[in-house]
Amino acid sequence: MAKTQLGARVDDEIAELAKARAKDRGLPLGEYIAALVREDADGLRQRGLDAARRFLDEHQSVFDEADEAEDADRRVAGAHAA
Repeated sequence: MAKTQLGARVDDEIAELAKARAKDRGLPLGEYIAALVREDADGLRQRGLDAARRFLDEHQSVFDEADEAEDADRRVAGAHAA
């Protein structure tokens, strides 16, 4: 397959993040970017985000209860610290 070189200007932070994520996946930067474009074009990313949103919509109360319990534990531990 023929290759075309693309150029894009991004913030330094984004460039470093892209390089790190490509390394984490064991891919050259160009292949990582191509994979992101393919996932976006195929709708894979959006389907994943939609699934995550549905999961949170169904189970948010569990996370909220856990946060409340942690907050209560912190308040009790803090009261005894003095």
